[in-house]
Amino acid sequence: MFPKVSRNLVIVTSVLLFHVAALWLLQTGLLRRVVEVLVPVEILSELIEPPKPKEAPPPVLPKAVAQPVLHKDEAPAPPVPLAIAESTPAPNAPVLLVAPPKALPPITAPIAETPAPVAAVKVELPSSDADYLQNPKLVYPAISKRLSEQGKVVVRVLIGADGTAQKAEIRQSSGFDRLDQAALSTTLHWRYVPGKRAGVAEAMWFNVPINFLLE
Repeated sequence: MFPKVSRNLVIVTSVLLFHVAALWLLQTGLLRRVVEVLVPVEILSELIEPPKPKEAPPPVLPKAVAQPVLHKDEAPAPPVPLAIAESTPAPNAPVLLVAPPKALPPITAPIAETPAPVAAVKVELPSSDADYLQNPKLVYPAISKRLSEQGKVVVRVLIGADGTAQKAEIRQSSGFDRLDQAALSTTLHWRYVPGKRAGVAEAMWFNVPINFLLE
């Protein structure tokens, strides 16, 4: 039993020593030198040399067209004419003439028509001094006479289409209330010629002046 174990131990030890020696030779470079001595240089160069690139296949040349064999009595066939584009046109070739576009007339904006002048409408103002009206005379207040009150009053009267006074107001005072009230009452009781527009009677405002003067 003991001799068998010793043999196995020797084998294992030998393998380990071999590996250790191989590693040591690789590190020191001795293994490469031994290989160079034992193995021929040509084999090493073949192993180390990289593979050469593949060469491209040679281009395929077009096959020559077989020329027909002519007998002695046969004449050669006339050459086939080829169509060649000419840069200069033939003198008799039809020419397409393109007429230039016609100039369009300028677009002008429509001129606005000026409206015809409107005829002025004739306006006739009312009146209070017509003879046929027969308006009563102005009454001078007695107290104003004794106190020597006098002046001019302008009464603004709205005269209807029928000639009657519809309302009245003092536009300009005389400075005396009695004279203003007397003028206002008188103009409200008068009759008037109504105002007209284009010959048609209509209501209009009219200023009636009243003068109070002592003789």
